[in-house]
Amino acid sequence: MIDTIDRDLNPPLSDERAWLNILARYRQPYLKRSVIELIVTAIPFALFWVGAWASVHYSCWPGLILIVPAAAFLLRLFMIQHDCGHGSFFARRRADDWTGRVIGVLTLTPYDYWRRAHAEHHASAGNLEERGIGDITTLTVSEYKALSWSGRLSYRLYRHPAIMFGIGPAWLFLFKQRLPFGMMQAGSLPWISTMATNLAIVVISGVLIWAIGILPFLVVHLPITLLAGAAGIWLFYVQHQFEETHWSKKPEWQFSHAALHGASHYDLPLALRWISGNIGIHHVHHLSSRVPYYRLPEVLQDHPELAGVGRITLMQSLHCVKLVLWDEQSRRLISFRDAANLPYA
Repeated sequence: MIDTIDRDLNPPLSDERAWLNILARYRQPYLKRSVIELIVTAIPFALFWVGAWASVHYSCWPGLILIVPAAAFLLRLFMIQHDCGHGSFFARRRADDWTGRVIGVLTLTPYDYWRRAHAEHHASAGNLEERGIGDITTLTVSEYKALSWSGRLSYRLYRHPAIMFGIGPAWLFLFKQRLPFGMMQAGSLPWISTMATNLAIVVISGVLIWAIGILPFLVVHLPITLLAGAAGIWLFYVQHQFEETHWSKKPEWQFSHAALHGASHYDLPLALRWISGNIGIHHVHHLSSRVPYYRLPEVLQDHPELAGVGRITLMQSLHCVKLVLWDEQSRRLISFRDAANLPYA
């Protein structure tokens, strides 16, 4: 009897369906905690933003360092928007949706459009036959080698760190998300979401530019947005682009297995874990996306065996940048150099 109870509470890691049942116990958010999380994120963001502006206004240029913590709190606001998209922040659809829509104006991310794309990412993560929506484009070795020289060059440029984490955030947040790319014919909601967000961005930006001037606005808000965007893309990248991630095709592909083993546990220092909304505990999040982000550490505390699944440290994550191709034979991500030296490719 005791053995049966132990197996129910701590099933083997290979029994992903049993873990789904266990994680369901953590899905209920705490309303007071959610409100506090929103307050302790939004108010510091506003204060750091104003502080950065004041440093420009009074020509106290060292004060522009406040752009960095402002960007960090903007990133954290996006993590709250992310939980709202999963219906896990307040567990009240109307409250989650309107909170996410308001934050989406600050993060330049149309909430309803993004929520649909992100839901597709969760539903198909690790599925080689359903790549392309809401994820980092990843080719297999054979797909890459079948490309023309211009196709290979294009993919290499796309995967270059300067493009991925430098130009990429500017393209995504300033330009791409101004139209519902990928959902242009998916009905009215993606269009309403993007156009309403664009209008709100124009109105708020216009008011701020009228109040403080266009140059101070750009000097303060543009780097905050780009820094937060680069950090967000880095987190999303590391969450799935690590050596021992999982990719497969149906019928081998199974949601629960791909969720637990196709997402990493990015084991960050405590301060970075807090500012990123515990999103590094990504394998648990993918297995049960309705668990509020502030309850994810509780899951690892109660079930420490999950902490070792897909675990990568901050230093180890730097190695992930060169992992760009999926090798279907060795079933791991490899670099361009590794792919060139494969005896069977």
